[in-house]
Amino acid sequence: MTLDISLDSRSGQDRVPLYSAEYAADPQGTYRAMRHRFGSLVPVDLVPGVPATLVIGYRTAVQILNDPDHFPADPRMWQRDIPADCPVLPMMCYRPNALRTAGTEHTRHRQVTVAGLAGVDLYQLHRTVEQIAMPVINSFCADGSADLLSQYAFPVIFATINAMLGVPDDIGAKVATGMAQMFEGTDAAAGTQMMENALYDLVRLKQREPGDDVTSRLVQHPQQLTDEELMNQVLTMYGAGIEPMLNLILNTVRLMLTDQRFAGSLLGGSLSTRDALDEVLYTDPPLANFCTTYPRQPILVDDVWLPAHQPVVISMAACNNDPAIGTGDFLDNRAHLAWSTGPHGCPAKSPAYLIAQEAIDQLLDALPELELAVPADELVWRPGPFHRSLAALPVVFPSTPPLVVPGS
Repeated sequence: MTLDISLDSRSGQDRVPLYSAEYAADPQGTYRAMRHRFGSLVPVDLVPGVPATLVIGYRTAVQILNDPDHFPADPRMWQRDIPADCPVLPMMCYRPNALRTAGTEHTRHRQVTVAGLAGVDLYQLHRTVEQIAMPVINSFCADGSADLLSQYAFPVIFATINAMLGVPDDIGAKVATGMAQMFEGTDAAAGTQMMENALYDLVRLKQREPGDDVTSRLVQHPQQLTDEELMNQVLTMYGAGIEPMLNLILNTVRLMLTDQRFAGSLLGGSLSTRDALDEVLYTDPPLANFCTTYPRQPILVDDVWLPAHQPVVISMAACNNDPAIGTGDFLDNRAHLAWSTGPHGCPAKSPAYLIAQEAIDQLLDALPELELAVPADELVWRPGPFHRSLAALPVVFPSTPPLVVPGS
């Protein structure tokens, strides 16, 4: 392919735009062209006028992710010069949470987050996903067709995260409305405010009436986070849970419906949903580029000077497929970077695996003759510098009577 290059008018440097439709349609082709031209460190634009360095070498990425002293995740120096209406700012701006802090502040927030998640009962979570998924499937199984993004994956993930966090229906409805405004762009600022207000309500509810849920464990942690810090930990769990989980489920279902190694498994073949999840996490991870850090001062890496305070973004998708380390063996091989690594490695890996696998298994058990409604090459990928996300996943299947939901 021809690498799409733009010229940064301020530095005179060629940069690859990560916001283009061409990149979204063929990221792996773009990474190969990047590697040929630039090596392990690529000058990119996240959106027009926002330069960054994209790390596409596996060993270089591991080195950076394990060096928080030189590569902290705190963006405050960077964002001073970023316009308030910059479209990537909401994904990258400072918040007092484990994702966007460094040093002792990060340690404090991460301890609380890890403890909150450690109390999740995985056996109960398995049952929770089952109890949520089956009524959602019943809402469309008689129709013979569905968009798995809007009609299945999103409602299942959203309800599951609400259950983990102990969110009552009234607060959950406000969170959903706020998220819809944020993602649909109708009024992102108002949506963000509505969601934050709802999560403050949740924090105060759990301070008065704690339960067996993640939010209550955050509130009760000995670190005694402030209400603002608590709200931001919960907000991060929505952000880190919904979009990546949505993409992981859809990308895995797409693989299973289009690759005969997995399509056969629907009728008793040898490769499992877990195998498909592992392959997607390697080859097509739900967050293609993320784990952003900001060097404290100019630093030399792989014979390239990285500017101080400019984003350094890890391409998990490119690093996982780095020819320097790639074996092509995805089964039972979990050395990929889809969960990141180092002090900012994902603390929710076990529940995330379980939710994705259970949601997929429930769907395919209920609708074993599921097929794509369009040819695979006609599926549309949403442009954007971070996610690897389908715009929709339309499917067809024989009309099926509603399932009997256990305990109903």
